[in-house]
Order: sequence, then C-alpha cells, then structure tokens
Amino acid sequence: MTSPVLVFNCGSSSLKVAVVGDDGRHLTDLRITGLGPGARLSVGSAERPVAPADMTAAANLALDELEAHGALGAGLAAIGHRVAHGGERFTAPVLIDGAVESAIAALAPLSPLHNPAALATIRAARARLPALPQVAVFDTAFHATLPRRSREYALPAAVRTRLGIRRYGFHGTSHAFVAGVAAEWLGADLRRLRIVSCHLGSGASVAAIEFGRSVDTSMGLTPLEGLVMATRPGDLDPGIMLALLHSGMSLEDLERLLNEESGLRGLAGTGDMHEVEKRAAAGDDSCRLALLVYAHRLRKYVGAYAAVMGGVDAIVFTGGVGEHSAVVRHRVAQRLEFLGAELDEDRNRDASVSPERRVAEISVDRARCPLLVVATDEEYAIARATRKLLSRGQAVSVARTVPIAISARHVHLTPESVAALFGPGHRLTPLKPISQPGQFAAAETVTLIGPNGRIEHVRVVGPERTADQVEIARTDEFVLGVDAPVRESGDLKHTPGIRIEGPAGAITLKQGVICALRHIHMAPADAAAFGVKSGDLVDVRVASGDRQLTFGDVIVRVSDKFVLEMHVDTDEGNAAALATRGDGVLTSVEGAGGLLRRH
Repeated sequence: MTSPVLVFNCGSSSLKVAVVGDDGRHLTDLRITGLGPGARLSVGSAERPVAPADMTAAANLALDELEAHGALGAGLAAIGHRVAHGGERFTAPVLIDGAVESAIAALAPLSPLHNPAALATIRAARARLPALPQVAVFDTAFHATLPRRSREYALPAAVRTRLGIRRYGFHGTSHAFVAGVAAEWLGADLRRLRIVSCHLGSGASVAAIEFGRSVDTSMGLTPLEGLVMATRPGDLDPGIMLALLHSGMSLEDLERLLNEESGLRGLAGTGDMHEVEKRAAAGDDSCRLALLVYAHRLRKYVGAYAAVMGGVDAIVFTGGVGEHSAVVRHRVAQRLEFLGAELDEDRNRDASVSPERRVAEISVDRARCPLLVVATDEEYAIARATRKLLSRGQAVSVARTVPIAISARHVHLTPESVAALFGPGHRLTPLKPISQPGQFAAAETVTLIGPNGRIEHVRVVGPERTADQVEIARTDEFVLGVDAPVRESGDLKHTPGIRIEGPAGAITLKQGVICALRHIHMAPADAAAFGVKSGDLVDVRVASGDRQLTFGDVIVRVSDKFVLEMHVDTDEGNAAALATRGDGVLTSVEGAGGLLRRH
C-alpha cells in the first residue's frame, strides 16, 4: 500500500486531521480548536474563526476544507481514527463496521468526553467516504499488556467482572510511538530498554514501558486517574467523592467537576499551562501552587515506575506541555539524580522538537539515564497502524506454516553449576535430541525451590551454557512464589534468582529465572522465504479443533544453526489447545529496523 492515509485525531473539543504519506510526512494538516463560538480552524499556517455546533459539524467542516484543498482525491488508501477507549474487547486496531460503531458507543460511559466525539467523526467520515476502509486505533490497546498486578483494582471480583472495572490506560498510541523513537535515537533495541514515558498535554499520563511493553500506567478505568491535568484532578481519595455526594452534589455536577472544573483549572483558574507559568512568575500564589502540585505528582510517578521496573534507562517528555515547558521539565527532573537522570539546564531551556527534529536530549553528557524530549506524532502512528491492519497477511512473501512445539519448564546450566549439583567432573548425559541441532534433553533433573514452594524433576537441557537460566511458565511462578519477567533467552539482567537442588548439592542463583518470550527459530533460508529478519515481531495464527487464536509479539530468531520451529510454554500451549506439537500460520510482520540514531 503506497497511497496516503487520512487520519482523524479527535479530542473532547478539538479535532486534528492529517493526510499522512508512507514515510510519515504530513501532506496536509488541519486543526479545529474548540466547538461553538470562538472555535478556530487552521490549515497549515492559515487560520480563521469558525463555529461548529458539535463534533459532527466539526468533522464535516474538516472534510469540506480538505475537499476544497484537493486532499480527498482518489489517491487515499484508508481512514484511521483515534478512539480513546476500547474496553476489554478492542486490544488492537480494528476495521470499522456497524457492530464496531455500536461497541464504541457502548463504551462512552468510560470515556464520556472522548468516545462520543470520536464516534461523531467516524460516522461523518463513513457517510462522506463510504468506499474507503476505515480503521479504529484505540488509546487503550497499547496497555493491553499490563500484568494483573497493575491492571486490577482491589475490589470484589463480582463487581469487577460485572462492570468491567480494571485499569485500561490511555495515550497508548503516543506512548508507544515516543518509546520507539527514543530507542532509535539511543541506538538501542526497545526490547532491551526500560522507559518512563510522560505524555503531558491537556490530558496527561505516565507509562512504565519495560522491554517494549506497557507494564503500568497512571490512567485507569477512565482518563480521570493519575496526574494533575488541565481540567481533571488525577488521583483522588474516593472518600472525597462520597463526601461531595453526601453533601448534596448531584452525579451530573460531580461528573462536571471531575472532568471540566478540576486540575490546573481548579487550582489556578485556568487549564492553560503557559498561562499558569506566566502568572506564577508574576507572583500569583494559586498558579505557583498549581505548578508545585503538578510537578510533585509527576515526579512521584516517575520514581514509582523506576521501582516497578527495577530501574530506568530513559525518561521521555512528550505532548504539548512535555515538549514545550522547560519549567515543568526542570521541576520534575529535580531530585532524580539518584536514577542517573541529571538535567542540563542549558539544554533544557533551549530544547526544541519538531517533525523534522523529533528528539532533544536535555540531560548532561553520558547520563546513565538520558532525559529526552520527543515530538509525538499520533497521526503518523495511527496511519501506520491502519496500514499494518489493512496489509496484514501481505507482508509474508510465501504463505507457509510454522511447526509449533511446547517448551516445558527446563534449566540451562554452566559447567560449574553442573559440577556443584551432580558432582565434580560430571558431564550432562544426553537423553534424547531436541529440535535445534546440538541441543538435547539431558538425563539429569533438578528441583527448583522458591519462596513459596518447590517443583521437582525439572529437566536440564544441554549442552552446558555460559550462564545459568531457568525457564518456567506463569503457572509455575505461583507454585514457586517468584515473579519471572517475560524475556528472550539470555536476557537475564534484573530477573529473580532461585535455589536449585541436585543429587550432589545445591546452588542459589542471584538471577536467571524467566518466562521465555515466544519465539520462532529460523534458518536463513526460512527467513528469506517468509520475508522476515532476526528480531522481527510476527503474529502466528493457530487453529486446533474448535479453538483458534493468534499469538502476537512472536520474536524471530535467525541462525544457520537453527531448524524452523516456534516455541511456546505450557500455559500458552494449553490456551491454544495444542497437544505437544501443532502448526501455525505466520500472518503479519512488524520490523525491528530504526529511523533515528543518537548524535
């Protein structure tokens, strides 16, 4: 697909529209700020007053303007829409039809300012351009990877299940985009980084992104939780809302208070951070308080998420406030030196980012944890996701199946550990070969001992390695009482340890316990046939009897020592109703290449 994509990025009372080319360039940019009297429409550098009564009128006005500029020609490939809340149903972009429209409408109570507005633009675009495929890209989708410990609220299960109450998170499109740009700038693989991403706009949220996946985020069931925002309060004691209701406030008034009258506006009388900073500098105490509370809350989340991930490799500021407020960045970065994040005041003051220069580094030279300002581009990210969905299945040059094997829990050991567990001079005894050349299931087994329990007769896989590694499934975690991260084989930094017992002795590992990231071993000829390269992430569809599912984020590993085979753990195999082996079909590819490099 080489034609441009039309993108609608809808806020609660603003609309950004862009025509985005394959390379991410914005061929046309249009923005409508505000609804009703006082609204402004800008196309490029030209601006004029407009007065759309609602978001439907704004969408139609934008379409009229695009048509007048010749941007709605036959060359468009598709239309992508930002939708704030996807609930539990939508964890990936989806082609829009009547059923999807109805589902988005049903989710409006969880995002009352945003989902109805997005639905209005969707309906206007479908009415005007019915022949074009339209795709919904959900803010919540990136956070579908949240582990249960950060996803669930401490409420009764019956309440959570009946009402779908859980943490969903928002701004996922932006968080994913800027994390990828930051990794490229640093010349590092995103799957090796721990990033705290701070999206600071009228709405604001922080995400803990560990090895490319969201593992925690400040917004929750709705966009009200977390940071102080332009008109939303962020974290509140729930007792405050109960007290307001008991005082006689209506539900409607409470909803308006929380969505429209709190945050910076509640503290300082304005939701505009630029105005807050200007008035604070002039001596306005309410604005000074607003800055203090805003920065304190954000700094607290940054520190918390560093703890959640066991450290942080980069802190990223983005969004309107994050990209343009040196004052906010300065206040937030105070006291973060213990993380290795030391601000360079001159760089911070001079930082400027744009689509042409997406990244500005504002930390001192050789900071252990770089501080970055990154220009987000949600429209580009939405266009890219739209293209990916519509081209799914076309990225693989040859339609072929992939054999799948279940990799049960096992242990890799160093020669020193083999000697400690089985006796001096002991060598592993091959029991039977396994699929990858030179590897074998050994006759030896060990016992794993965790804080909570033990698992006996765990197979050792040979030959010996340069580092000890224990691969278990999620179910095993609870038996043992350990918290094993999902990692590629060999990526053992910041992983938990465990005690291992053998017939001749025992060892205690300080690290090395993982849940293995599902992966496909490929020889170079297989990779060429599939049109993939080492490090690519692919989707693999599996159908077993009446059970069908798609495994996402399967990493490709290519070597002339490999034989084609995909490995999943026992829990994943059970989910797909696999026996010990099966077959899958590779359906899409996400490359691992980069666009930027740190200077």
